[in-house]
Amino acid sequence: MGRLSALFDPETVAVVGATDREGAVGRAILENLRDGFDGEVVPINPSRETVLGLECYEDATSAPPIDLAVVVVPPDIVIEAIRDVADAGTENVVVITAGFSETGGEGAERERRLREIAAEHDLNVVGPNSLGIMATENGMNATFGPEDAREGSISFMSQSGAFITAVLDWANEQGIGFRDVVSLGNKTVLDETDFVREWGSDPNTDVIIGYLEDIDDGQGFLEAAREVTADTPIVLVKSGRTDAGAQAASSHTGAIAGSERAYEAGLEQAGVLRARSVQELFDSARALAGLPEPESDGVAVVTNAGGPGVLTTDAVGDSTLEMASFADETIDRLAAAMPDEANVYNPIDAIGDADVERFGEALEIALEDPNVGSAVVVAAPTAVLSYDDLAETVIEKLETHDTPVVTCLMGGKRARDAEATLRESGIPNYFDPSRAVSGLDALARFRDIRERTVDEPATFDVDRERAREILARTKRRDDNRLGVESMELLEAYGIPTPRSEIVDDPDRAREVAESIEGDVVMKIVSPDISHKSDIGGVRVGVSDADVADTYEDVVARARNYQPDATIVGVQIQEMLDLEASTETIVGMNRDPQFGPLVLFGLGGIFVEILEDTSVRVAPFGEAEAREMVDEIQAAPLLRGARGREPADIDGVVETIQRLSQLVTDFPSILELDINPLVAGPDGVQAIDLRLTVDPDDLDTTDP
Repeated sequence: MGRLSALFDPETVAVVGATDREGAVGRAILENLRDGFDGEVVPINPSRETVLGLECYEDATSAPPIDLAVVVVPPDIVIEAIRDVADAGTENVVVITAGFSETGGEGAERERRLREIAAEHDLNVVGPNSLGIMATENGMNATFGPEDAREGSISFMSQSGAFITAVLDWANEQGIGFRDVVSLGNKTVLDETDFVREWGSDPNTDVIIGYLEDIDDGQGFLEAAREVTADTPIVLVKSGRTDAGAQAASSHTGAIAGSERAYEAGLEQAGVLRARSVQELFDSARALAGLPEPESDGVAVVTNAGGPGVLTTDAVGDSTLEMASFADETIDRLAAAMPDEANVYNPIDAIGDADVERFGEALEIALEDPNVGSAVVVAAPTAVLSYDDLAETVIEKLETHDTPVVTCLMGGKRARDAEATLRESGIPNYFDPSRAVSGLDALARFRDIRERTVDEPATFDVDRERAREILARTKRRDDNRLGVESMELLEAYGIPTPRSEIVDDPDRAREVAESIEGDVVMKIVSPDISHKSDIGGVRVGVSDADVADTYEDVVARARNYQPDATIVGVQIQEMLDLEASTETIVGMNRDPQFGPLVLFGLGGIFVEILEDTSVRVAPFGEAEAREMVDEIQAAPLLRGARGREPADIDGVVETIQRLSQLVTDFPSILELDINPLVAGPDGVQAIDLRLTVDPDDLDTTDP
């Protein structure tokens, strides 16, 4: 068990602010504890001698030793109450009281003081603004909710107390049990990462589930979840999806990524299974809590009804699973065992008059097929089929073969007793075939998470000091943006760039162009102009004779387009052969929760139109960088589609890794775009660069 074990297994729980007043939260919590908790319950209230028949104490220092204090006093005396329990030697505190940062300035100041006291006394604090916590093993319901949780092996955290009360009411009706339940509240001290670590070390927690609106420390959560999901599955519903982060971003990467993409990438990298709904959350949890992992993705379907069998097949097609292809021996055995009218291919239709014996024989044969990793039994009620007997048969087959089986016993009251029997053996029953498949899908996805290896980020030999000098240029500018004039930043980190120079007069432009073999590319250089090509600020294939006139033209176009724009100059750049190359983008947007979010995709003018991109939270290793390349729809272009010569994908992968190292090394880089990064058969070249820097952060955090 972890450092929070005493939070869920106290011998003595005190309710600070206990009262016998009808309708009071302090009374509801005390009643819940008095009626179910195995240990001692201690009311604390200086105005009472007894509360609900229990001896009441003036303060924590006069009470017996307290393992857990539940604070439910008015907000203006919460700090005093916490200091009192801390002085009494209590380390674990749940603050039910609201009126903290969620209410504005005064509440935020109160929350800051709470955080300071917790740090001073090394307290484990849940809340404030929390419904409370539960631990079913010892009957502890330290909440003011109306329902006790059933005992089980699922540990559950929620950022919404109301969500917990609603879920417990539903879960009790469904027969779903929990081990620990936590209402996170404002997460002033303990947050989702702390409970992931605690439950990950708890041998009696089979699945961790949660409802989250945000994650405070994305990098810390990612690290913790990666460790925990090596053994224990985590399934989360994450609400609050919004485009606000994307709308506020100024770079291509920021506009495309946004906060939701960061959560999506971060949770995926952490090995967390993300549910799209509360129903999916519990469908997944029920399967993960009671069933073995499938050895393969092949699913066998056994049914007595053609329509539901087809629905199940469709659901498998929509998942990461596949319909198992039966071996010839399996088909021969099924043909011998089933009526002539039956379908012996997958899905197996044992037809409408199938009894329990026929169902059991079909399931037995299917589970013995080497291509079957899991099975779904889908049954419609008939006069010749006993659901109770079918449940016993399914349990027997699962125990014999140790292969996950879920059921879809369609119907109402007829299925209730059978459902309870299945549940006792860890087999979930679902009314909808698609939900049954979703449960199996979660098992297969978690198996893949457990089997994957996460390689360490590469550390390249780079010139950090040179990079720092370039980033520090923002201190001498009116804004914090840098562009192609800072291409040396990429060179300092080993990212190839074509030969180029930025000039500020037409004569020098001609000199530079003459020193470069062949025609050149000319680009206006301005931190204020994002879409240079749209205003005629980019010219390709300019001969030496035309360089001076082109210089004047692109500068004039830029000034006409945006008179107040800062014009740094014009870049004269070596022209690359793009005929056999693909324009890609590599970029970064710093997410408030997860940190550097690295993006790769199709670049050039198509980046915002097609949005064919993949993202990862940095830092990451080669395998994830390669996955980023493989994930985009345009990946065949890089591999050499339609006779094209393949691009240097290894060069692209290395560039992504070098950018990951750069933005990890320098937290002051807020946004960065390399667009395009030209990928051709002979390597990669970064053609254009834009980035935004926090110069103050450069002083305090960067290496």
